[in-house]
Amino acid sequence: MPTDMLDRIESPADLKKLDRCQLSALADELRAFVLESVSRTGGHLSSNLGTVELTLALHYVFDTPDDRIVWDVGHQTYPHKILTGRRAGMATLRQQGGISGFPRRSESDYDAFGTAHSSTSISAALGMAAAARYAGIDRRHIAVIGDGAMSAGMAFEALNNGGVMPDVDLLVILNDNDMSISPPVGALNRYLARLMSGKFYAAARNVGKAVLSHVPPVFELARRIEEHAKGMVTPATMFEELGFNYVGPIDGHDLDSLIPTLQNMRKLSGPRFLHVVTRKGQGYKLAEADPVLYHGPGKFDPAVGISKPSTPPRKTFTQVFGDWLCDMAAEDTRLIGITPAMREGSGLVEFERRFPERYFDVGIAEQHAVTFAGGLACEGLKPVVAIYSTFLQRGYDQLIHDVALQDLDVTFALDRAGLVGADGATHAGNYDIAFVRCIPNMVVATPSDEAECRLLLSTCYRHPGPATVRYPRGAGRGAAPAANLDTVPLGKGVVRRESGRAQSGGQAGVAILAFGTLAVPALQAGLALDATVADMRFVKPIDRELILDLAARHAALVTVEEGSIMGGAGSAVCEVLNEAGVTVPVMQLGLPDRFIDHGDQAALLAGLGLDAAGIEASVRGRFPDQVS
Repeated sequence: MPTDMLDRIESPADLKKLDRCQLSALADELRAFVLESVSRTGGHLSSNLGTVELTLALHYVFDTPDDRIVWDVGHQTYPHKILTGRRAGMATLRQQGGISGFPRRSESDYDAFGTAHSSTSISAALGMAAAARYAGIDRRHIAVIGDGAMSAGMAFEALNNGGVMPDVDLLVILNDNDMSISPPVGALNRYLARLMSGKFYAAARNVGKAVLSHVPPVFELARRIEEHAKGMVTPATMFEELGFNYVGPIDGHDLDSLIPTLQNMRKLSGPRFLHVVTRKGQGYKLAEADPVLYHGPGKFDPAVGISKPSTPPRKTFTQVFGDWLCDMAAEDTRLIGITPAMREGSGLVEFERRFPERYFDVGIAEQHAVTFAGGLACEGLKPVVAIYSTFLQRGYDQLIHDVALQDLDVTFALDRAGLVGADGATHAGNYDIAFVRCIPNMVVATPSDEAECRLLLSTCYRHPGPATVRYPRGAGRGAAPAANLDTVPLGKGVVRRESGRAQSGGQAGVAILAFGTLAVPALQAGLALDATVADMRFVKPIDRELILDLAARHAALVTVEEGSIMGGAGSAVCEVLNEAGVTVPVMQLGLPDRFIDHGDQAALLAGLGLDAAGIEASVRGRFPDQVS
């Protein structure tokens, strides 16, 4: 599709030069460009196709970047990036050195706030609005939040706070993409939205309040009549009670509704709430029919859609977990599966189908997920919380106080541990080893491949206390898990390779202590170096006996982990040596003390020296006399 009009848009200033009647054609070009671009690079698709008109309307009505727009989560901001000077950069989307898939303050002045975890937009925009009020600046602040993100408590904490700040300029836009408006209801809501957002309605409300406030009983009656009358056609009452002037719902793909409503609401003051209904995948039939499949696709042909590979791909760690969960649930009726709105991503689709009465999706509410699991455990059930490593960070207080402190039997399956590739620093699971291992009563397991993952899941599940099993995004080396539910000794590692020097007796050579899937490249490096390689399996309880044995038989130790070096598994090894009074050189390899940007997962690890060649080079550079 030609993009003649879009080619002339380098910034929102160019957008404002267009007549409103031209915007529908521009929306078609923008939607086609998003589809074509994402099909070439991969990325989030359904959500971005659904926000084309809303993005156009926002930049057409508001004076960005002076007016602040905060996009919640941020995976619906590709149209925003394209309209704000980054159209050419879309060819590098989520690639190493390219533009981010999420808003990033360092990338553009139009990205008012960095967002990638959900439900933060209202808090951030409210903070900006309060700062503008404090400085006496006349500025608009808009938070665009999805219906899923409204399930998180943080969003309502912000609404609760904002509702008692009548002199801040804050507009919250609920992008509701989980419902549809039939044409008659849409036309009626367009009329109501324009009426309720217009000057006449706002003035009438204020005059009515002023007059009737002198007659309290009549004022109260009028207020209730107004609320219930609006409540018959809109879900206004709750937001009005929180102190927000509610407008909507309106069709988020109808520019003739969006633009006048936003123009009217721009002129109002105080906290406002606009309910906009959009459709994920809008304009691309395949994504409309299956928005989940097209949520975050890789490269594909838009004319054909996403096709199944000719050869079955290797089973991912997520699939290994999903299979294990179903098998363990069939054996143990106490097992309860919990996810904070990540059913597909965490591999719980089949579990929900087979055990619907034992499946709980609590929404984007990680804090609640952890404490909810604690409550279940108190009553003798065995909850398994399937959660990304990066999202467990949001339930950290609950992990300490509501699970570990009470030594409750909750198993946490930490998906996406370590680097995650294209999603970058906001989604990387770099810190769970460090922040979990310092909590008393916790178990931290680090499986090295798919077969070990199933073994350690069973081991931690049968442990009568809190435990985490961390595994990375994607597939491992292809080790087929056993069909049974066997366990391994808790807190015990295993030597996968013995150095020829160590076998000959005496203290010589290097021992590599690997935690997690980096055991595979560590073994390859160990072969080239003639080094001993141990798969440690657990960071906590750590195998103290094995560490001391390896220290006694080798001249140097090397720890390898796909987690932060600071406070990580290597630090745990050093603590064991210090406590035992053993002095031996230790080199710690892992993720450095900086945020790792987006890019190809394997390339990122190689760049950090965490592939086989990098591990070998680091060991040779530090201990040249102790290797072959």
